[in-house]
Formats: sequence, structure tokens, C-alpha cells
Amino acid sequence: MTDSRLADQPAGSGLREPLPPLYRLEGTGKEYDGPGEKITILRGIDLDIERHETIAVVGASGSGKSSLLHLLGTLATSSWGRIWFQGRDMAGMTPEEKARLRNEEIGFVFQFHHLLPEFTTLENVAMPAIIAGLPRAEALARAADMLSRVGLGARSGYNVTLLSGGERQRAAIARALVRSPRVLLADEPTGNLDEGNGRLVADLLLELHARMTMAMVVVTHNLEIAARMDRCFELKSGDLYEQAR
Repeated sequence: MTDSRLADQPAGSGLREPLPPLYRLEGTGKEYDGPGEKITILRGIDLDIERHETIAVVGASGSGKSSLLHLLGTLATSSWGRIWFQGRDMAGMTPEEKARLRNEEIGFVFQFHHLLPEFTTLENVAMPAIIAGLPRAEALARAADMLSRVGLGARSGYNVTLLSGGERQRAAIARALVRSPRVLLADEPTGNLDEGNGRLVADLLLELHARMTMAMVVVTHNLEIAARMDRCFELKSGDLYEQAR
């Protein structure tokens, strides 16, 4: 089986060179202005995230889990240190390049689905593809395919206000994956759901990860979900610790 981490090289060049990790963080820190002083959220994170692996990040509320996810998703910038995405320093990207990266390479799922109530489920899922400039018919076809994958094909024409909480979160997952991103960043994706629906959403995320070529980073308080990831890290006092298995 071909190692997907290996880059294509000209024929006869011998062994292929390994691709860089999807993400590399070196000494990455984040601080915010507080009342009279700076508040340090992340002290200096060193982390490689490989292509196709699943990672959970756990920790107390306010420990910096969402801040770390926002850095990975270019929704925030680090105060110090470096972050590379596919070997490219994210600090050197223009705002336009970061916006393109978010649209094409990174899928987001949040605790609250953030679906637009004035559109149908199909239109909501197609939105990233439409924004990217794909022909509307192609965008809608991709959205219909993703809705089928998450078990919502029969709900595509429904207004999202008619969906249950679990269905809305599945629609949000379909929207995040409609452009086949290289990584899915999920911030408490089951935090707003009951136990049964939360388990269904976790099952769905892992099933889609197995079927699609992507990495997945999940911020969660749910230790059952965290235990199902390839690696689990805890954020504590601004530092990141890998948990033993």
C-alpha cells in the first residue's frame, strides 16, 4: 500500500521524500489584553499533527482549547511562536490567502450549528462551495451528496428550523465537509446535544474521517469521545500534555 505521507517524485528518483506534517506548531503562544495586564492563554505549544490522524484536546473551561483551535483555523493569530500548515508558515499568509485556506482546506464544526434560518438545508450545506465560486448546480450537487452521507438526504429541501438538534449538527458537519477539506476542526461538536445524539454525532465524525482523506482535531469535554481519537492532549495552565493510552 502506498504511504500517503510520501510526496510524488520523478520516476527513478529512488525513495520519495516524506511530506511535512499537516500542522507544525513550535513554541506557539497566545495572550490577550486583560484589566491592567496581559493574560496568557497558551504558553508555548509544540505539536505536530499528521495527515489523516485524529486528535482530541481536553481541559477545563477557559484552559485555551478554543483558542488553540482558532489558531489552527486562522481565526486568530499567535502572539509568539510559529505555525506551519503543509510546510507553509501561516504568519506569512495574507488575509486573502487565509480566507481561501479556510474555504478550501479547513472545515469547521462548532458547538452551535450556525446554520442560516432563511435557507434550506441543502442551500446551507452548499454555501461554502457557492462562496468559492463553484457553479450553483455543482455546489448543490456536492451538498446533496454530503447530506446523503450524513443521513439527511430526505431533509435537503427542509428549512433548517424544521430540523432537530441532532439533525442540525449533522447538517453543519455536511457543510464543513462539502469542499473535502484536509482537516476538520470541531469545537465541542456534541456539547449542545443530549447523550444519544452526541454519541450519534461522534460516530458520524469518525465514520466520515475513515472515508475521507483528512485529519480531525476535536475539542471536547466528553472523555468517551476523546478516548476514540488517535491521540489525546490536555491543556492545563497554558501548557499542552499528551495523555498516555
